[in-house]
Amino acid sequence: MELSATLRLLGLPAAVALVLLGWLWARQRHTLPRTRLAALAGLTMFLTFDLIVFGSFTRLTDSGLGCPDWPGCYGHASPLGAQTDIHAAQTAQPTGPVTFGKAWIEMVHRYLAMTVGALIVVLTVAAWRWRRQLPLSPWWPTATLGWVIVQGLFGMWTVTWKLQPGIVTLHLLGGMTLLVLLVLQREQLIGPRYRWPRGAVAALLGAGTLLVLQVASGAWVSSNYAVLACSDYPRCNGQWWPAMDFASGFTPWRDLGRGADGDFLPFEALVAIHMVHRWFAVVAALALLGVALWLRRHRVAPRAAATVIALVLLQVLTGLSNVVLGWPLAAALVHVAGAAGLVALVAVLTARAVRGGAAS
Repeated sequence: MELSATLRLLGLPAAVALVLLGWLWARQRHTLPRTRLAALAGLTMFLTFDLIVFGSFTRLTDSGLGCPDWPGCYGHASPLGAQTDIHAAQTAQPTGPVTFGKAWIEMVHRYLAMTVGALIVVLTVAAWRWRRQLPLSPWWPTATLGWVIVQGLFGMWTVTWKLQPGIVTLHLLGGMTLLVLLVLQREQLIGPRYRWPRGAVAALLGAGTLLVLQVASGAWVSSNYAVLACSDYPRCNGQWWPAMDFASGFTPWRDLGRGADGDFLPFEALVAIHMVHRWFAVVAALALLGVALWLRRHRVAPRAAATVIALVLLQVLTGLSNVVLGWPLAAALVHVAGAAGLVALVAVLTARAVRGGAAS
């Protein structure tokens, strides 16, 4: 991209970030630095959640290659300047990956990602500026800033490697990691202390690990478009144990729709990907429900525990809807939002359990 186009590309996210910062600082101008940073971390966390969901929308609408270069769109700051190129690509392939609508979806996703990055830069600078007044090490936001840069690289590789499933999966997991990093920083700034039952930290870490593995499995299903490999439930295509090709399905580094040998990915591989996600969902759901019910019995964070139960049930409902209703867009987006919500909430509970001394 030319320098002028790059500056215009960065200008919009920077302007949005400045407006948000101005609004936030006006509301928090009479508060302590830790309260201001907690509010900024909360705002950035909310936008990161939105970014994860909108990234899913980008993928589900096949807009990931709406602008087939990076970071701009055919070398321009927006699809407005790339109208000629987009029109030519759409004329050549009317049902292809490049259309005006898909280009705008892809670029809005990039604008939102750059806005989040700009806010994390401010969070990092402020943490170092007020480091003597905060209960938070400035290295936390610094590490978060480094992770944002890694996420930007994954975003670039998603495009330049043409939606390679391994990269797409890592990109989604990276977004979840960013969400957790922001949650932990906010909790360090304002997280209240409770008396937690012995073993709470271990239980939450165990359930959280299973949740992360399930999210990774779901990302692998989505990035391989394996949701519709099974058209019914609890059986798969009328069978309790359908034909499955685990070796081909779980080869991590391969092109989209291709096996490791470059041939088309067999349908049995998609079935294997789908079924592993389905089986592991039972394990992760039972673990999360068990921990949530245990916390409610001990009267610790009862509202958060009830929210975990509600989100798990929502995940089950939307997961079933994706199968039996043919992967409707709304259900798929709610499914991703529910997963991100669970990740954030388990991170909150784990942070508070650690602060409450439950590890002792």
